[in-house]
Amino acid sequence: MTAERYLNHPNFGMLYLVSPAGEGRDVYATLYAQKMFFLVTLQPRGSDFEVIPYQDARHYAEMNLSRCKRDKPSEFDTWQELFHQTFI
Repeated sequence: MTAERYLNHPNFGMLYLVSPAGEGRDVYATLYAQKMFFLVTLQPRGSDFEVIPYQDARHYAEMNLSRCKRDKPSEFDTWQELFHQTFI
């Protein structure tokens, strides 16, 4: 992962990628407030935004860190930094 990813939510504005969640879904957070988290499924004809609690978003991010540590060590530092910026 070398580039940040952003989405525009119709009501909440810019969202930034927090973590992949598997099965074609990703966790995004509101850019400015950093208090709302969304499980986003990108589809050919739009996106599906599902609001999720803070603990669920953190769980997905922790699972991603574990997966990266095991499978993609070169990406681990980037995801860990993003985890700390978002949740700590």
